[in-house]
Amino acid sequence: MVELNSLNRADIGDFEKLMAVTTVMTQSVITFLLPATHAIGQQFFLGGIYELIKFSAPAFIFGIVYSTVRTHPDTHLRDYPRFMLNRWHILFIPSILWTTVYLLVLPQLQQHQHYHNWASFAWQFINGNAAPHLWYNVMMLQFIIIMPLFWWLARLVRHRPARGCLLFLLALLFEICWHLLYERVVFHGYQAQHWYLLDRVFPSFIIFAVCGVLTHVFATELRPFMARHWLAQLVLWLLFLYIVTANFFRYGYPVRLTNAPYYLPSMIFYNLSTIGLIATLLGHLQKFRNQWLPFIHWVALYAHRAFLGHLFWLYWLWQASRRFLPWLPLELTLPLLVVLTITCSFAFAYGAHRTWSEIKRACGHRQIKNG
Repeated sequence: MVELNSLNRADIGDFEKLMAVTTVMTQSVITFLLPATHAIGQQFFLGGIYELIKFSAPAFIFGIVYSTVRTHPDTHLRDYPRFMLNRWHILFIPSILWTTVYLLVLPQLQQHQHYHNWASFAWQFINGNAAPHLWYNVMMLQFIIIMPLFWWLARLVRHRPARGCLLFLLALLFEICWHLLYERVVFHGYQAQHWYLLDRVFPSFIIFAVCGVLTHVFATELRPFMARHWLAQLVLWLLFLYIVTANFFRYGYPVRLTNAPYYLPSMIFYNLSTIGLIATLLGHLQKFRNQWLPFIHWVALYAHRAFLGHLFWLYWLWQASRRFLPWLPLELTLPLLVVLTITCSFAFAYGAHRTWSEIKRACGHRQIKNG
């Protein structure tokens, strides 16, 4: 792993992406385990873990925007074509390939409906229904496309804390209103079947992208403040965790993961508090030059590609566990599937990248920067 010896260092965005990709894989494992679990205690155990780690998508958006703004200082619209060419290779092409694999090899994983002709195949391809986790990929790619907006916001608030506070408050107010709309109209509402695509459009996560911009621009002021008040952050995080978990469990038995969406007002504050804690921990690791920082950066480079493929590997691992290890208790099946899924996903992502890089090098093609 040559990247481990590079001069690249892990930033807050890298650590957020690391936490996000590992927790989203754990969420996927729970979605496989829960329907086969009938004991009330085990269902609430899985549901509690699911709610605890229900910060993966916001953390990934925060991490992507933070790292992109940090690594593209003073970038303007004229730099957009070069930026998109790089992202086309490292984000869009893997997305296209993995979506094709899911639709052709594992069509049973489709959501909401199955394709039956070329038109419905194309619709399933672009709307994120090809597999349970691809809704998020569709939403994430939208943030890549509109990245000039966040470059502009970074310039707008630089050296102007008052503008930064106003931007945060406006984004927070918009997000609360958006989530209230979703809660009343879509979540168990009369438009639940028709408006479900609202969960994969960028306004649903815009507050976390804005916070990624602000955290980078005002890092000098924010990082010492967060380090000093880590205990207060922890107390707030525990409070918000209690609120969102109580809201989830009030639906009772059987535990349904559809009752734990991202788009509730309380989830905004829980996700922001979790992102803040992760950022504070990374600041502590950087302060003491922790030896794991290069590895965190390396994992972040392959996080998106590992995320794309993880459900493919999880499906086969789940089938194998049901056939060969049906006697294994839930307490062992959960961590075993999580570890194996993470290992297979990152091993394939890294191996595929290295193989393709060697092929292009042999053909004399220019290499695209990985990240």
